[in-house]
Formats: sequence, structure tokens, C-alpha cells
Amino acid sequence: LACIDPRFPENTIKYMRGRHLEGKYSQINLAGAGIAAVAPAFEKWRPAFWENLAASIQLHQIEKIIVLDHRECGASTIAYGKEANDTPDKETETHRKALAEFRAQVKQRHEKLGVETGLMALDGSVMMFDA
Repeated sequence: LACIDPRFPENTIKYMRGRHLEGKYSQINLAGAGIAAVAPAFEKWRPAFWENLAASIQLHQIEKIIVLDHRECGASTIAYGKEANDTPDKETETHRKALAEFRAQVKQRHEKLGVETGLMALDGSVMMFDA
């Protein structure tokens, strides 16, 4: 799961290629990535995401989901406000909390599905968050 922000598709592909996952994953893109699946501001989008995830599990037998939120995310500002993202530390914590909630919601729906969550910087580097 990645964001629709036009600054990140290439970096997302490079990241997945670097993990030797090219051609081995289903990709879902929503504004805000993990935030889109959990933030109240995007509640109407949730059914489409969860149904897509269920279809990917059924069709491609995926065993885990990798979620890549990113820095300077406009959807995060829509969802949580400018103040929640106005410093790098606050921004990191906003994404960490949202992705922890995402992880919990995945486990409620798909108990056996692995979940990896990370925050991508503008240069394509990724800070992964532990469960």
C-alpha cells in the first residue's frame, strides 16, 4: 500500500526492487497510504481498501502487506491537521501512530497476514516501524 503522491511512485518501485519483490506483489495506492485506511477523514474510502486487500489475499495468496507512508503527506495534514506534521518529529509520530492503528486493524480482519509499515523520505529512504 502506497500513496498516490506523484513524487513517490519511482521511489516505491526502487524500494520494492531493492527487496527483490519486483513482479511479486499487488500494489494498492490511496492518498495517504496507511492513513487512508484508518483516519476518520477518509472513512468512506475504507471499504474499497479492505475489499481490495481481501481480493489480493484471495487471488494472489499474499502473506504480508507492506505499507509505505511518506513525509510531507498532504493527506496526513487533511486527516490530522497541520500541527501534527509541522516538525519532523511530530510527523514521524503521527505516521507511527496511524500505522500502529493500521497494523491492529489488519490483524482484526486478517489475523495471519504479516504487516510491515514504514515512512518514506523524499529521497526514497525508508524508516521502518516495528510492530
